[in-house]
Amino acid sequence: MRLVQITDSHLHADKAARSRAGIPWQQFERVLEAVIAERPDIVVFSGDVSQDETAASYALACQALASLPCPWFWIPGNHDQLAFMQAEHPLVEEVDLVQWRLLLLDTHVEGHPHGELGAERLNALAERLEDDRPTLIVMHHPPVDVGAVWMDAIGLQDRDAFWQLLNRHPQVQIILFGHAHQAYAQSHRIADGKIDVYGCPAIADQFLPGAEQFAIDEASRPGYRIIDLHGSDWQTWIERVVV
Repeated sequence: MRLVQITDSHLHADKAARSRAGIPWQQFERVLEAVIAERPDIVVFSGDVSQDETAASYALACQALASLPCPWFWIPGNHDQLAFMQAEHPLVEEVDLVQWRLLLLDTHVEGHPHGELGAERLNALAERLEDDRPTLIVMHHPPVDVGAVWMDAIGLQDRDAFWQLLNRHPQVQIILFGHAHQAYAQSHRIADGKIDVYGCPAIADQFLPGAEQFAIDEASRPGYRIIDLHGSDWQTWIERVVV
């Protein structure tokens, strides 16, 4: 099974609107063209669909995503408006991948750039982790430090509680996140093993790795992550797109 992660398109209602380093709508179109060519079985959009937070921006996204040859799912990022998202396409919490389970976590905190699960969502996650099949979690905010001071300050705020929970659930094999606008790959040790944690390039601007303050990485291109699941094993890599 081939899963493709896309993230952080930061679209506007105006297709010609510019970001700091490009035109998000054009980058979105190019990334989707490349993703379709990968022949995915499922696509997951890990948040920050919109920049201007308009209903029209989500309608545009869904019109384009309808061209995918497979089911797709999305979660909200810190820039997103949940009501507009839900009006266009459902927000789901779990997808049955037969041998695997895909859990989609909402870390959005209204009006703030950082993320948080909170006691209620953590309790719900604990209940959902009673199934012992290999599990892949997708979330917007990084549950780890990515090495950029300003970004690490607006990651998942209750990450300690999150990892304490996962220490009891070694069936969680993979975590995918957005928000950081850069590739990332590290293994996080837990009590009975490890969980591989991956970040993904943005569709829109790329952020400079290791920066103390906000900075654009003008040398990097938009991209996406491929995860090929083979039984209980997997392979994953990043693809970049010329715009």
